[in-house]
Amino acid sequence: MNIIKKFLSSFFITLILTTSFANYATESSPYKVLASVGGQLFEHIAMLAEQQRKDPKVMRALIKKDLMPHIDYRYTAYKILGKYVKTATKAQRNAFVEVMRDYLVITYAQALTQYKDQQVRYERDKNIGTKRIAVVRTEIVQQGSPNINIEFKLRKSKKSGEWKAFDMVVEGISLLSSKQAEIISQIRESGLDSVIVKIRNRVGISS
Repeated sequence: MNIIKKFLSSFFITLILTTSFANYATESSPYKVLASVGGQLFEHIAMLAEQQRKDPKVMRALIKKDLMPHIDYRYTAYKILGKYVKTATKAQRNAFVEVMRDYLVITYAQALTQYKDQQVRYERDKNIGTKRIAVVRTEIVQQGSPNINIEFKLRKSKKSGEWKAFDMVVEGISLLSSKQAEIISQIRESGLDSVIVKIRNRVGISS
């Protein structure tokens, strides 16, 4: 299973980012950010020995250090909660954001172990004016298999001016929307506290 299919079967969002993101995020468009830093993460992974790529601990450490600071996981978590953001307590919201962040770390680490030096093509830069939400189209090129079209959704922070990812759409399927439908159904059935516990246990089992 290739890296994109692994993402689809595991969770709802990823973005190709690295530690250099901050150097670009406040001075470039989201297109330039994605194109500039995208290849660098894969380059870092390619530098790892094959055994290291397959080591969950190594990959999780890479994700925590390089990727998660640049994913807008709080915004994503709130979007997933939908109307329940208003009825949840502050403690519940914070707990949900925390378990989502930890679950993402594991999901990305598992997915990136499947990376096989695929080529990534990025959409060219364009002027988006004062918009704070941007959609950047990319294409995963795979020899012997159909290419995969992906749209990354990024949001510009009012405070820092940084562009951070909050969703990705693979062949027309929004991973955020898919996860939202799943979580909302579980909340209706058993409540938010129960959902948080389930996710936390899943993270504990996987780590």
